[in-house]
Amino acid sequence: MMKRIIYLLISVCLLAACSTTKKSQVSQPAVTVAFNADSAYNFCAAQCSFGPRTMNSEAHEQCAQWIQQKFEQYGYQVTMQKANLKGYDGTTLKSTNIIAQSPLASRRENGGEAILICAHWDSRPWADNDPDEANWRKPVMAANDGASGVAVMLELARLLQQHDSARVAVDFICFDAEDWGVPQWSDEAGADSWALGAQYWAAHPAPLNPKDYQYGILLDMVGGQGAKFYREYYSVRYARNIVERVWQAANAAGYGSIFPYKDCGGVTDDHLPVNETAGIPCIDIINHYPDCERSSFGPTWHTVSDDMQHIDRNTLQAVGQTLVQLIYSE
Repeated sequence: MMKRIIYLLISVCLLAACSTTKKSQVSQPAVTVAFNADSAYNFCAAQCSFGPRTMNSEAHEQCAQWIQQKFEQYGYQVTMQKANLKGYDGTTLKSTNIIAQSPLASRRENGGEAILICAHWDSRPWADNDPDEANWRKPVMAANDGASGVAVMLELARLLQQHDSARVAVDFICFDAEDWGVPQWSDEAGADSWALGAQYWAAHPAPLNPKDYQYGILLDMVGGQGAKFYREYYSVRYARNIVERVWQAANAAGYGSIFPYKDCGGVTDDHLPVNETAGIPCIDIINHYPDCERSSFGPTWHTVSDDMQHIDRNTLQAVGQTLVQLIYSE
């Protein structure tokens, strides 16, 4: 996952990016549907069992088929959107965006009655932020940086089938080719080398219609140990009201301490093309470690340590139950 922070250029804005925002006092109804963190954890482990899901690899293809089968098992209609994309170094990337459409099409009334939840599912091919330089060209297992978001989405799909009382349809996209961005050891330029699958889908959104969605939510690194989720700059800029609703849902679900009412810098991530090209107001739920010296994305980001040993069921539970609270309160 690219995770390149865009720091604001003037000191006043930098201070604002780390400020605490007064919490809105808006209550949400109690939700009885329970997210199962053990199930999400197992979905995360299943993806990692294929090995690193790097572009053009056998593990990548095998995992794509597994994700497709799981969504279909939960009643979703799945489209495998394939495209040959160009990496920063000219490599042809055989990309597959996995698009899962809700069977609850009857609940899409006059557009705007559906929610889009997405995450990237590919693995970083280079552990270029690892503390050991010998690991910089090794692939990342990507348990957190990729698999965790897909795991939460699969558990949500399972719950939505089991508890069909949600008043909104929820569609899912697993974006591919997110993490082929320029490595730190390269001299190449490539501001647009990240989020290639999301860029492609935003420009070619069929079979989905962007006008159908009230909003979108991107899940990125949602299973790390000790993670907290601050309000990301571009999320607030493009969809402040959705940020407020999600953070209120977290508070109602009992996870306000993990979703603090604090802002952080902007992140180049899959939500940008969803906002800027597809026109869907989309926020990014992404971990933020303000005190981590290695990276504000946490100690395992783009390292060989991004494995199942560093996935925390408590973090998966906090994110998953927040989304359950949101969906079943709509």
